[in-house]
Amino acid sequence: MRTLGLLGGMSWESSAHYYRILNEEVRRRLGGSHSAACLLLSVDFAEIAALQHAGDWATLGQRLQRHAQQLAAGGAEAVVLCTNTMHCLATEIEAATALPLLHIADPTGAAIRARGLKTIGLLGTAFTMEQAFYRERLAQRFDLQVLVPEPAQRQSVHRVIYEELVRGEICPTSREAYRAIIAELVARGAEGIVLGCTEIMLLVDRSDSAVPLFDTTHLHALAAVDWALA
Repeated sequence: MRTLGLLGGMSWESSAHYYRILNEEVRRRLGGSHSAACLLLSVDFAEIAALQHAGDWATLGQRLQRHAQQLAAGGAEAVVLCTNTMHCLATEIEAATALPLLHIADPTGAAIRARGLKTIGLLGTAFTMEQAFYRERLAQRFDLQVLVPEPAQRQSVHRVIYEELVRGEICPTSREAYRAIIAELVARGAEGIVLGCTEIMLLVDRSDSAVPLFDTTHLHALAAVDWALA
């Protein structure tokens, strides 16, 4: 088994799920008392979020490069970045070490194509929905058409993530708002919905959507186990 380097804390609410899924899946596959060989470096998300909203991606890139180097020095053999948004800095992180970065969009795109879908709705932070890095990877590598919510809806999705989900708060009214946004994406032609923030799976599940949901946290963690055990 190869050792995974988890770069987490963005937020720790979803990073905890990564750790659980990795260990449960390794035990399921190998049996007995087996568990995942991994390192976890968890950051202070308040500092990360402040830099995100200030638009200081250069400083964020330098920080994540340093953290990837720390994981490499500790014996990690691949980097698992436990967040969707910060994959906007994937190139910078990959340049910092010789370790592979197991990109979160790739198992997501593969799962969508395996279902035979072509048009997908994307929920996530405003950064993920509005910047090109995520949508373009799905479009270019998996030939997918990616729809995002309208501007006011994007603001609502973003607010719930940063003001509620990263703090472990689950509000029924927010779940209803997400349901309505999902329904509108479906009405526009989405055949499935990408939960493109690792915290959204805390709020909605398959009962909230008429089309398949693609939980990036779960898909990313399973892909990391695939790599570790290959």
